[in-house]
Amino acid sequence: MKARESRTAPAGPEPAIPSGRPDQAGAPPHPAARGASARPPLVRELLLVVGLFLVYKFGRQLANGHTAEAFRNAHRVWDAERAVRLPGEGLVQDALLHGDGLVHVANTYYATVHFPATLLFLVWLYVRRPRHYVWARRVLAALTAAALALHLAFPLAPPRLLAATHLVDTARVYGPSVYAAKPSSDSMANQFAAMPSLHFGWALMLAIGLIAATRSRLRWLWLLHPLTTLLVIVGTANHYWLDALMATALLGIALAVLRPPRPAPSRVVHRSVPGRPTAPARAGTGVGAEAGAETGVGAGAAAKAGAVR
Repeated sequence: MKARESRTAPAGPEPAIPSGRPDQAGAPPHPAARGASARPPLVRELLLVVGLFLVYKFGRQLANGHTAEAFRNAHRVWDAERAVRLPGEGLVQDALLHGDGLVHVANTYYATVHFPATLLFLVWLYVRRPRHYVWARRVLAALTAAALALHLAFPLAPPRLLAATHLVDTARVYGPSVYAAKPSSDSMANQFAAMPSLHFGWALMLAIGLIAATRSRLRWLWLLHPLTTLLVIVGTANHYWLDALMATALLGIALAVLRPPRPAPSRVVHRSVPGRPTAPARAGTGVGAEAGAETGVGAGAAAKAGAVR
């Protein structure tokens, strides 16, 4: 009796080998695409920054004309600094006056670094760190708005205009100067808006913003910019120590309310190693082996039954 010929069912298509790459639909967006989506429109930002600058410039003009009140407040600030035993601003100025070259550099730094450095800071953030740019722009706007309100409520003559300080107006004597000789006739700047010092506040925000937006080990060196700015504004007799302290306090409040963006979560794609079964395959291997063993036993029993017949 011939044994029956066993026919094997045609094999189905081979299962696809996973490549370990995410599907196009579920793939994480490219970093450049994420940055472009977080970057606000350029034209809108240009208009916004220019508008904020004009508000800053013209808003300071509103405090002009309060000459008597500005000098009364200046005497109060000077006496308050002596009461709490702050070091005299003259100590810094004496160091600058040791050489004409050094004081000229300080005056140039005061006149030329403030606005360009802040503008370059915002441009770099807009191009390279758009999420940090939005945060920094909001903080600077909040700080400037608070400063303008204080300029209106508390007009203050700088120490270079207060005879009781015995300080030299270094910009007028050694140059360059950005202010008119008479504060009352100055149509370009408000010389009675000393507190808080936006020179120092913006410089400190620049350093904090770059430290938050970068990962270099040397990023803490950016703190040299606000430190240099502090020595310059005090040494040139444009600001009191309390002007910088007030700017720091206002910036601290703004930073407490407007938190920096969190770093983007890292997306790690686990790729399968060739020749190494994945977790579902390993789980299915045992089940498939048991099923195959049972199938083999059943097939052997049927063959023996056919042979007996």
